[in-house]
Amino acid sequence: MKVLRVVLLLCLMAAATGAMAQKTEDAKMNKFISALMKKMTLEEKLGQLNLPGAGDITTGQASNADIAGKIKEGKVGGLFNIKSVEKIRDVQRVAVEESRLKIPLLFGMDVIHGYQTVFPIPLGLSCSWDMALIEQSARIAAIEASADGINWTFSPMVDVSRDPRWGRMSEGNGEDPYIGAQIAKAMVKGYQGDDLTKNNTILACVKHFALYGAAEAGRDYNTTDMSRIRMYNEYFEPYKAAIDAGAGSVMTSFNEVDGIPASANKWLMTDVLRKQWGFNGMVVTDYTAINEMVDHGLGDLKTVSALALQAGVDMDMVGEGFLTTLKQSLEEKKVTQKQIDMACRRILEAKYKLGLFEDPYRYCDVQRSKTEILTDAHRKAARATAAQSFVLLKNNNVLPIKKSGTVALIGPLADATVNMTGTWSVAADFEKSVSVRAGLEKAVGNNAKILYAKGSNLTADSVLEANSTMFGKSLGRDRRSTEAILKEALAVANQSDVIVAALGESAEMSGESSSRTDIEIPQIQKDLLQALLKTGKPVVLVLFTGRPLALTWEEENVPAILNVWFGGSEAGDAIADVLFGDVNPSGKLTATFPRHLGQVPLFYNHKNTGRPIEEGKGFQKFRSNYLDVPNDPLYPFGFGLSYTTFNYSDVKLSKASFKPGETITASVTVTNSGSREGQEVVQLYIRDLVGSVTRPVKELKGFQKINLKAGESREVTFQISIDDLKFYNSDLKFVAEPGDFKLFIGTNSRDVKETAFTLTN
Repeated sequence: MKVLRVVLLLCLMAAATGAMAQKTEDAKMNKFISALMKKMTLEEKLGQLNLPGAGDITTGQASNADIAGKIKEGKVGGLFNIKSVEKIRDVQRVAVEESRLKIPLLFGMDVIHGYQTVFPIPLGLSCSWDMALIEQSARIAAIEASADGINWTFSPMVDVSRDPRWGRMSEGNGEDPYIGAQIAKAMVKGYQGDDLTKNNTILACVKHFALYGAAEAGRDYNTTDMSRIRMYNEYFEPYKAAIDAGAGSVMTSFNEVDGIPASANKWLMTDVLRKQWGFNGMVVTDYTAINEMVDHGLGDLKTVSALALQAGVDMDMVGEGFLTTLKQSLEEKKVTQKQIDMACRRILEAKYKLGLFEDPYRYCDVQRSKTEILTDAHRKAARATAAQSFVLLKNNNVLPIKKSGTVALIGPLADATVNMTGTWSVAADFEKSVSVRAGLEKAVGNNAKILYAKGSNLTADSVLEANSTMFGKSLGRDRRSTEAILKEALAVANQSDVIVAALGESAEMSGESSSRTDIEIPQIQKDLLQALLKTGKPVVLVLFTGRPLALTWEEENVPAILNVWFGGSEAGDAIADVLFGDVNPSGKLTATFPRHLGQVPLFYNHKNTGRPIEEGKGFQKFRSNYLDVPNDPLYPFGFGLSYTTFNYSDVKLSKASFKPGETITASVTVTNSGSREGQEVVQLYIRDLVGSVTRPVKELKGFQKINLKAGESREVTFQISIDDLKFYNSDLKFVAEPGDFKLFIGTNSRDVKETAFTLTN
């Protein structure tokens, strides 16, 4: 007991010392920035609020670029989408050597799922359920981006989304706020590390605040409308988690919230973000979001710019409304000098925390750019991570396949090198990615034959294909007839022992402004798949997608389905690792796959109606269901198969009830009952049976990813406290209400063992 007291005392002393050191550093920063701001003119302060795109800058010509004149005049606070350390150093030199006050610039980029070493798209990455792996992906991205001059990333994107029509679902973490919050924390830690002044850490920017993933009709940039109780309980948690993890900046969303666009929403940007959550970093708009409020109907550019500043926005991306209108608004008393000064201060603080005032060139080490980007170690990590993200949706003893005989590799995504990185991979060299064909050929060497044929185009509609293969990611549309392309594929298929069909979406078929009303595999590819199945050969569908798809026909007819999302730079090698059994798949879905588009939005943590259907029953008149399709999904949240099998014991509780201040332990024994070593994600869900407001039928409250050898068993335990039972009530107070609860533990949100407990007063 004495030792425990000593340890506790030492911890308290260390915390106090750390707090004092932080207080001293904050005071030093405030003194420096206050002194600097006293020297700044109004125009220079407004300049800090301006974030243009890099535009016309080329290496060695920054001084002559159109943007350079504004930088020299102090009218630019940062630049984004400028790539290469040489360019960035050149531009930074203009800012700190040719402007009056020599204030350094921020350099931002959409580093979303890797820099040049590209990891799986975020939706795929989330399916690893491995926070250490996810943090490592962000850490590697930060190392590479910072080595190339970038010090600010517009990531993590933590918007909860439950509508797969929305293309940017690929850029987020799925439908659940709890796992979304864990990923948000991991990503912020990976980007920012433990010291932002280190030259291999970068400033994170949480986006899109708020509710962007709930766009009506799944159409990008569309209206969002929901109750505040739903905001707090179902959508806010990941944003808040990122703020609590220390994220240095926040990006506004395009949509409206409570009838007011986010960039002008003072309740959102000030009351919630700053007052309730304690955020003291800087807020930047998304691309031209202020200007777009004119089309929303809030007024002209001067009016909406003033509204954005009043709401709590600090930096204007691209639109230049702050730069060109705020001086007049100040004269007209539409904004205050205090508001301008506060926005300017927050931007200067971000630069100070990054160490840019101490050394403006700390991110401009040309040598680092030659030795720390796309390294063998980083590519190895990306390959291992990709394999962990793949989700085995079905397997009728077809997988893994042998590295012998003849494998037919067929499909428009089979040899699509530039599509492997998926959407939002702006810094990648697409040609350095590993295609499925290259991965399989490398894996088998001389032990087997890989025969390739394209089989079909991406879509029958050439215009749709063009719109789905932008940004240098063309699939090279085959101009032969559909029949000729198919005939070639069948000739290859008939020579094989097994067929691997690489089908689905192209990289830019999901992502920003890539909403779809049809979430099935394009029909021309379905026709190819049907023809391949008719050969009688075993078929493995390697599915590329950036969203949940409706795969009812495929589930009913295809022997094996491996969802590989878009695996990044090393996708082809990682796919080969899993197909040939060198890696046992362990990914689990973080977004529900519907049976049919008409079920959308469909998510596991829904609420009951007053007329719920009885479990296991078909259509029931005067109940909440469909005439033609069951309510339940094709693949539920948390679902994913393995090359081995796992059995769960009944759940044991340490006690049947507990009260505030106590905890209860839930345990289950998981056994690897198959013949291979494998990883399993053990998932904990809770249901509040009676509440002052209606509560979801299940909520994820914990998970553990474990590795078990064949035949091995392990007891997995979860500690449940009152914090796990809290929710926002009708007064938006975060409370736990005494009463009865159900507890579920299982392999996914559907297949669970359950028990019950009570929270007492």
